[in-house]
Amino acid sequence: MDAGFWKAGHRPTLFAAFFYFDISFMVWVLLGPLGVAIATDLQLSPAQKGLMVATPVLAGALLRVVNGMLVDHLKPKRTGLIGQLLVIAGLLIAWSVGIESFKQVLLLGLVLGVAGSSFAVALPLASRWYPPQYQGTALGIAGAGNSGTALAALFAPALAIAFGWRNVVGLATLPLLLALVVYLLLAKDSPHNPPPKPLAAHFAPLKSADAWWFMFFYAVSFGGFSGLSSSLTIYFNDQYAVSPVTAGYLTAACVFAGSLVRPFGGALADRVGGIRTLTTMYFIAALSLFVVATNLPTALAAAAVFVVAMLALGMANGAVFQLVPQRFRDEIGVMTGLVGMAGGVGGFYLASSLGFARQFTGTYSSGFLIFGGFALLALMGLTGVKRRWRITWGVVAQARI
Repeated sequence: MDAGFWKAGHRPTLFAAFFYFDISFMVWVLLGPLGVAIATDLQLSPAQKGLMVATPVLAGALLRVVNGMLVDHLKPKRTGLIGQLLVIAGLLIAWSVGIESFKQVLLLGLVLGVAGSSFAVALPLASRWYPPQYQGTALGIAGAGNSGTALAALFAPALAIAFGWRNVVGLATLPLLLALVVYLLLAKDSPHNPPPKPLAAHFAPLKSADAWWFMFFYAVSFGGFSGLSSSLTIYFNDQYAVSPVTAGYLTAACVFAGSLVRPFGGALADRVGGIRTLTTMYFIAALSLFVVATNLPTALAAAAVFVVAMLALGMANGAVFQLVPQRFRDEIGVMTGLVGMAGGVGGFYLASSLGFARQFTGTYSSGFLIFGGFALLALMGLTGVKRRWRITWGVVAQARI
């Protein structure tokens, strides 16, 4: 990594953004690793299981727009503090009152969505400390908080067996409290925060076609990552009859792959350009999803292909957010919310569609095939806009695109 990067920004804030994002994402996807236990206890259908794990993803997506606006008005640190307190309070209330129905699980999913909206806080918090040539690396490191989804898959199934899945909801507040303390001590708002904008200005970027392209690209890359993170524990258990704990371990391996390479995706985009990086990653992701749709014979074989898919999606996540600050530097808070929302909507679609595909066709294949098709559409869209991007804003960006 370029030595100049470490001198360019504020390392304590970068770490605080990563850790806050990491623990928040761990909680955000909690219903996925707990899904087997919850579905057995509440006797949920495949479609209900899909909707259960998709609800926090959609709630987090919509709330990212709210956080994007709050970041511009309250600044990132204060916005993140409010969100963390809401999640901790919500989980404690859910744990103390009890969760006894599918409706209550969905309400819990809305609370978890607040944790998922941390994306729209952590990235601007880090981004505003770094110059254009280091945006991919900085946002890749902060965005590696995606790895929290792997922590949930790694520990939640075993904790559910030991203490009951309802008590895991209460236990989740402990790492959240630790993250809150770290955040309060280390996070600092950049002196380069832009002045607050009028409400209408928050949606002004939507007048640009580039904003819609970024939203679509992230709906595919992060949508694929978050949708699979939420669904794979249930998928491995249902498709291959492995235990919930083993399914959690397989999911964790896949998710770790996708989350840990996000900084490398951003750094690679800094070096060779975000467009070139995305082109390669969308092709690999599409091919991997098509292979998974063939219903591979063993769980290990499927996990190996999912690892490849998640590597590509994780790298693509970093590459998208190497490009966004180059085009929308002054609107990074708003754009993080809008693009992040689109990513969450993509994840909601994938997670819910897998459940419906399983219920109505008896297999998950159509869900994977359709999403692989979206990856190919993103690849074609990228091919269509790359020349215009390089001509119209490549020079202004002061970084490779």
